[in-house]
Amino acid sequence: MTPFKTLAALTLSTVLATSAFAANPDVGGAPMFEDKNIIENAVNSADHTTLVAAVKAADLVDALQGAGPFTVFAPTNAAFAKLPDGTVDTLLMPENKGMLTKVLTAHVVAGDLSGATLMSKAKNSKDGFFHMQTLSGDALSAQVRGKNLYIYDENGNVGRVTIADVNQSNGVIHVVDAVLVPK
Repeated sequence: MTPFKTLAALTLSTVLATSAFAANPDVGGAPMFEDKNIIENAVNSADHTTLVAAVKAADLVDALQGAGPFTVFAPTNAAFAKLPDGTVDTLLMPENKGMLTKVLTAHVVAGDLSGATLMSKAKNSKDGFFHMQTLSGDALSAQVRGKNLYIYDENGNVGRVTIADVNQSNGVIHVVDAVLVPK
């Protein structure tokens, strides 16, 4: 192979490798790897330490490491901080494990739903919403406003998807700026 062809091949392989790696966004200052599961990636996000602590307290680590696929609407630390004072501490108490489990599983939908799929289903629905049932049995609804995707809980609380399509080996994470509260 000539030096020019070798350089061209190296350049092309570097570009392809870089674009493949860049396909998954960083979250909380950490790279997210498509070959790792939801928990393996989430523990590295500086923006999701509260969520990870809650998942551990609710004993949901094994479930979220399972085969899935799952679509997780992952609230950030800032989203948890918006809750009334003391809410997170109360939820993390062992005697409130059932309530914590319900809150967390109200952020998880069975299946692998990309941001584009959620937006398309919402835009093409009769009421402008794509309705989903969570693992807790509660309802979430996706709506498109402008170029943004919003997720509503049953109480009318709304979270904007700030980072979509963080692909995992067992599903996808969409980062949201609000905690979605079940009834």
